[in-house]
Amino acid sequence: MGAGHSHGHTDHSDPTPGALAARKRANWLLAAVLIPLTLLTLAAMAMMWPSGNKEDLKLASPYAAAPGVTFDTGNIQRVVVESCIQGSAGQNATAQPGTGQDAAPQGSECTFAFTEPDKGGNPVKVVINPDVVKSHGVKVGDDIRYLNLSNAQGASAGQGGAPAYIFVDFVRTLPIILLAVLYAVVVIAVARWRGLRALIGLVGAYGVLVTFMLPGLVEGKPPLLLALVGSTVIMIGVLYFAHGFSARTSTALLGTMFGLGITALLAASATDAANLAGVGSHDAATLANISDNISISGIILCGLIISGLGVLNDVTITQSSAVWELYELAPETSARQLFSSAMRIGRDHIASTVYTIAFAYAGAALPILIIVMLYDRPLGEALTSAELSEEVIRTLVGSVGLVLAIPVTTLIAVLVVKATGIRQASVPETGRTSSGRAPVAPDDVGDTGALAAATAFSRSGRTRAAGTPEARDSSRDPLPGSRRARRAAEGE
Repeated sequence: MGAGHSHGHTDHSDPTPGALAARKRANWLLAAVLIPLTLLTLAAMAMMWPSGNKEDLKLASPYAAAPGVTFDTGNIQRVVVESCIQGSAGQNATAQPGTGQDAAPQGSECTFAFTEPDKGGNPVKVVINPDVVKSHGVKVGDDIRYLNLSNAQGASAGQGGAPAYIFVDFVRTLPIILLAVLYAVVVIAVARWRGLRALIGLVGAYGVLVTFMLPGLVEGKPPLLLALVGSTVIMIGVLYFAHGFSARTSTALLGTMFGLGITALLAASATDAANLAGVGSHDAATLANISDNISISGIILCGLIISGLGVLNDVTITQSSAVWELYELAPETSARQLFSSAMRIGRDHIASTVYTIAFAYAGAALPILIIVMLYDRPLGEALTSAELSEEVIRTLVGSVGLVLAIPVTTLIAVLVVKATGIRQASVPETGRTSSGRAPVAPDDVGDTGALAAATAFSRSGRTRAAGTPEARDSSRDPLPGSRRARRAAEGE
């Protein structure tokens, strides 16, 4: 599970028996920690797997139609504004093609869309909801879904002025598919096979969410344990599938598990201390009424943990990769200096991800923010209100978890990379550069860029002074685009 991963440089010596033993011990240590955790997580998942029984649920679906009533789809051909009561005298229809908006006086007038059914037949007259007309409108060419009451049993739809066809929603299948295809193409074009594996892993992650976590919440499984187990399974699958089985991936996984644990503890304490009941939400009230097993506070707790998964995975895999890349750039660096260099990257990452989480939640809660602003309440009272407190706590809990995961992941990565990486040949004390100066020790510098320059300078001085085969081979032209050519351009 923690196979070593490193790219050797041409001026490195072969690993000594001691280095190989250290690498083996480090990989065994990673495996000894991760394999039991993985098995324990899978066992807990099997024990809590939901039955899938929904017989006790008392949810009336808004999409369940009465006998003779159907949900049809069609394409809008023409938009008009007429009297809301059909069949009355003196109708003054005003066509509004392309906008769905009307300039006629409000009150008794409604917007209708003449829609050609996808199943065929003559265009039907669909009444458009006033809120849709005001917020977005409809236009010619829109695909919509509407309620067909014309064949309702015992109903007088279409008679006495009642509309027979009522707007339900827009059909968004094509734009969403096109956007998803564009997203997949961009990811695969830039990240190639790793991007493709990440997309497949994302599908698997949503599979765990839909088949395990959501049904478990409905059946009343322990929300904290459910969120921890489900999130851990998702991270194990996503990380190894997208990034491969390597020591750096295992390191990132350990850091992610630590961050998940911190986030779960904070979420549990914050949910209880802040009394997050979710009773102010219409959706929460609906869930509370359909089953006695559903805990709204448990759902909020689970959501606090799940919401930080993506960013947490991002920071841990980035920090782990940063340590490996810094080590390959300057293998002579001590563990302390390597940790300091990687944490400079981590601090920048912390700053950016804190903004990422805050603005992501703010964007999702814009309607609530506007309503709270219009209430003209004091800022402190608004942030602690039932409408905003959940978003505020979600931001704070997720941020603390990911910030603490960065130094822990960096420390684990430094310890592992120093044990599993290929060792650098020792530098003779009498080694001099061509100018007669002693090579610069990488630990004498305090900047990542200077660290790389010092390492390249030291490496150049060793090969020239010692007259090694590497120094004699350096006069040969490397193959263009090869790894040796890139290293020669950087270090010579």
